[in-house]
Amino acid sequence: MSLPLGFRVDVLEGARIALFSLKANRLRTVLTTLGIGIGVATLLAIVGIIQGLNTSFHRQLSTFGANTLYVSKWPWMMKGDWWMYRNRKNFTLDQVDRLRTLAPFLSAISPSVQRAADVAHGGEQMSTVRIQGVMQEYLTISGYEVTGGRFLTEADEEVTRPVAVIGADVADALFAGISPLGRSIRIDNRTFQVVGTLSRKGKIVNESMDLVVFIPFKTFYSNFGKGRGFEIAMAVADAADVRRAEDQLVGILRRIRSTPPGAPDDFSINKSEAFAQTYEQLTGALYGVALGVGLITLLVGGIGIMNIMLVSVRERTREIGVRRALGARKRTIVFQFLMEAASVSAVGGLLGTTVGLGTAKVVSLITPLAADVQPGTVIGGVAFAALVGLLFGIWPAARAANLDPVEALRYE
Repeated sequence: MSLPLGFRVDVLEGARIALFSLKANRLRTVLTTLGIGIGVATLLAIVGIIQGLNTSFHRQLSTFGANTLYVSKWPWMMKGDWWMYRNRKNFTLDQVDRLRTLAPFLSAISPSVQRAADVAHGGEQMSTVRIQGVMQEYLTISGYEVTGGRFLTEADEEVTRPVAVIGADVADALFAGISPLGRSIRIDNRTFQVVGTLSRKGKIVNESMDLVVFIPFKTFYSNFGKGRGFEIAMAVADAADVRRAEDQLVGILRRIRSTPPGAPDDFSINKSEAFAQTYEQLTGALYGVALGVGLITLLVGGIGIMNIMLVSVRERTREIGVRRALGARKRTIVFQFLMEAASVSAVGGLLGTTVGLGTAKVVSLITPLAADVQPGTVIGGVAFAALVGLLFGIWPAARAANLDPVEALRYE
């Protein structure tokens, strides 16, 4: 459906006069544009950093796997009484075996226990390396890939063999330029033979997933004490069934842990969703702050546009009177001033978008913070700036259109 000819003429004529007016008042245009540009730049810089953090976080979180669950007496995100969790009973290997029997929907299951320790080879040493005792099926659950040698086996577990599979960071630091396979490392002065190396997984929540050494579960307990509690890592065959599997696990775990009817669960089922929910709460607050700062700055810029447009109306009162006397309609005058305000705001939004994106990029280069602005955000920033111009230009435009032609012609 085409627009009426008169409307199109009004729009084109209004646009032509608006652009001429902006060109004739360059300093005023620049100052007005600057106010809007600062608001848009502030908003996009913060949003760009937050979106970059979101992208990076969700990419890191995917390393957990969408079909994995972790059962422990401790929740990953603790709420409530610490002593309540502290007094829960530790899990036992017998409970792991019963869980494996009673939960056929699990494709893999492994106990997991860990501690930090010093790891050394020759003259090289690393501190606070994560030493993790696991069983054979943990490889399937964790999503690691073996790049050399092999992972832990059932035989390693049965005879508590002192063997280790090392992460990429450990391999790079202790065995630079040589193959670690078959060589020995010392974990707190205990000797282990390296039988495998793992692919790189990167970081999650600023913690390296590659600064790790896996050893057999029973070997861990025989070397580092049996007083430590452990969690149970498990994988569900189909990621779509995770929520249903979680519901079934509650009943099975209460049964194998002999939890009395009516008593609260004495265990926690953890999954990556817990991190995601906490993270979204934090970034939601940041988005609110960013939106508030940006809106306040744009409000100041919009008030500046309105004031300058009112000045423009006063300066061009006689011009408006002449145009009205020659037959110009009110809507033509309104279009002219609205398009002038919207043009200034759109240009300011475009410049602010460029500055905001540049700022976010610089921040991502010189700090650990990532930056990733989506195309929709850029378009939205420019469009929103133009909308601010339209809104704050309504009053000046209406005032110009409602001037009495006779009084306007007498204005000096």
